Amino acid sequence: MKQVLAGLSFAALCCGLLFSSSAIAATAPAAQNAEPIKDPVSTGLRSMLSRTRTNTLGAIEAMPADKFDYKPTPEQMTFGHLVVHMIGFNNSFCAKAADVPAPKVDEPKETDSKDKLLAAATASFDFCSDALGKMDDSKLGDNIDIFGGHQGPRAMAALILSSGWADHYSTAAIYLRLNGIVPPSAQKKH
Repeated sequence: MKQVLAGLSFAALCCGLLFSSSAIAATAPAAQNAEPIKDPVSTGLRSMLSRTRTNTLGAIEAMPADKFDYKPTPEQMTFGHLVVHMIGFNNSFCAKAADVPAPKVDEPKETDSKDKLLAAATASFDFCSDALGKMDDSKLGDNIDIFGGHQGPRAMAALILSSGWADHYSTAAIYLRLNGIVPPSAQKKH
């Protein structure tokens, strides 16, 4: 089971990266004739945020309330724990990447209701939108505490933010699929 889940996680991550690469490549010819983009890292994060927000909040909405305690194996986190992790991650890494204070929030618990966790996740994406809206690339070389006492450039927080969003959504999508639910990014467009 662990090997299957690892394979599914890897496949979902690769598909996400391929989709992102395809979308970027599709706009590349037009971008070659345009002026250089000011603050390309900040601009890139802001453009990723919209799709990430839609898919991640859609995944939380799609999971039935009685499945927030679901976990594929005893070693894995519950879906509710994943949502709590995403909330803390958004609040922490959007603050670090944008060099703004993290919001002061009541820490959610994985046992909180679906509505409470969805509201907290929505608030964390609202915070990211506000924080990244203020971000520019001028501070990306600043040395900061990334996590756990590990130091690195602010750019590392931006990269972790980007990869974390993909990782979190792919995990949520797998949990949905294992419960017979089609994740938001795989639903047919009308």
